[in-house]
Amino acid sequence: MRRLATGGMVVLMLLYSQSSTGQTKSQPAFTVVPLGVKGGLAEGNLSAYLVAAVGSPAYVCLDAGTVYGGVEKAVASKALTGAAGEIIRTTIKAYLISHAHLDHVAGLLLNAPDDTPKSIYGLPDCLTTIQNDYFNWRAWPNFGPGGTPPALGKYQLRELVPGREIPVENTPLQVQTFVLSHGRPTQSAAFLVRSGRNYLLYLGDTGADAVEQTDNLRRLWEAVAPLVKARQLKGVFMEASYANSQPEKQLFGHLTPALLLQELGVLAQLAGPEAVRGLPVVITHIKPTAGNEKDIRQQLREANTLHLRLIFPEQGHLLEL
Repeated sequence: MRRLATGGMVVLMLLYSQSSTGQTKSQPAFTVVPLGVKGGLAEGNLSAYLVAAVGSPAYVCLDAGTVYGGVEKAVASKALTGAAGEIIRTTIKAYLISHAHLDHVAGLLLNAPDDTPKSIYGLPDCLTTIQNDYFNWRAWPNFGPGGTPPALGKYQLRELVPGREIPVENTPLQVQTFVLSHGRPTQSAAFLVRSGRNYLLYLGDTGADAVEQTDNLRRLWEAVAPLVKARQLKGVFMEASYANSQPEKQLFGHLTPALLLQELGVLAQLAGPEAVRGLPVVITHIKPTAGNEKDIRQQLREANTLHLRLIFPEQGHLLEL
């Protein structure tokens, strides 16, 4: 990881390469602006990541727990330029929502009155919750296309079909969706975002296959292993909500450092250990209870025998992958 200062802006350059194997360092393919990086209690810093193809001003927002406050932080750090409200209206072209828990949609809901028309992409259960439980004139005005009348229709709800790649409107990006288990029966999603020949993988909240008694993550690793081998996967965004001391029965569909590394170990088996060496893994959704973040960082670093490039994002600070 290189830290570059450009006109007061700090940019984290995350170059997925293996100089020890003689491979040429790749150029970044994605611009990422974290609007929120924590889980649970941090009301002003909840999961939301703006992603664009490098050189493009058209962002998609992956989850939307914190939006306005995150954009303000990004403007302050010079990761984004302009007034926060105008950036939300014109720069965010669409939302990709992994699941409809409040810490992943609150920013979208709160900013809806001043937002411009655009699409919200998600799995059917996620979109049903947004339409029926939030956009219903009881929890919030109905900015959706259906449900309780009058439907204002500001947002179009676009159902994602697992495994099918589709274009993200008004951007040069494509997205393919995979089902995750976030504490049965809650469904979450992973988004494989493509720009040209390059990919970025974002996982919403998820439990480990062994705990959830599913094979969802293994199916995901099987799908992306060829991209890892080809050095086309530029980064993985993956949660580690609790430290290893958290009892399994109290994980509530989340990962610990040990479970995260266990899952990425499956990817290493499929792609080969050398292929995952240096793979940027952005750690998301750390719950900010006392001592939790320090323990998670330490446990991940000490057990990182896969030699992943662990990244701990900061709200409002630009990443290039």
